[in-house]
Amino acid sequence: MRDVQQLAREIVSREGGYVNDPDDPGGATNFGVTIHTMRRLGLDLTGDGAVTSADVRALSEAQAIEIFITRYFNAPRLGLLPEALHATVFDMYVNAGSNAIKILQRLLRDMGLDVAVDGVMGPQTAKAAHAAHDAAPSHLVDAYGIARRNYYYRIGDGRAASRKYARRRDGGKGGWITRAEEFISPRFHLTEAEHRARVAAWA
Repeated sequence: MRDVQQLAREIVSREGGYVNDPDDPGGATNFGVTIHTMRRLGLDLTGDGAVTSADVRALSEAQAIEIFITRYFNAPRLGLLPEALHATVFDMYVNAGSNAIKILQRLLRDMGLDVAVDGVMGPQTAKAAHAAHDAAPSHLVDAYGIARRNYYYRIGDGRAASRKYARRRDGGKGGWITRAEEFISPRFHLTEAEHRARVAAWA
């Protein structure tokens, strides 16, 4: 299995460089690190007394990797999960914060395990995740990835401005969907027809 440093490098590569999309609630973002995160951390890289988009632009890949490992893997205690889940839950935590854990908790509840859906990685959730992995080691990662894909579609159902992240202009799979499917076995990928049927109700 890849270590957390390698996983963080892969996330940085997946996220890409600087963007400031007005439809993205995250605001100015570089390597997946948002201006909101940098403000919480007080990362005034330009030294002008304020954290602005200029500081986001100044963020290095190495700094982004360190933020991800410290704040998005270690702090939420993702290391308590079965190792097979590390890559996908870590990637989702960078993308969606504690919703990454809530998606897992809802999945575990659907599997009949007793967990609270609170977005916190505690002993109860960790124990349930290990039990689920022991019971279905070949399926849990796929099941999580499918639940993650469904989460993105539901965002599009409820927020028109976010649909462009799940559906390209030509109607094909958008970045959110292809990103989720990177962590799903090919046999569970949606066909283009299935994807288009899923988003057909979107204007």
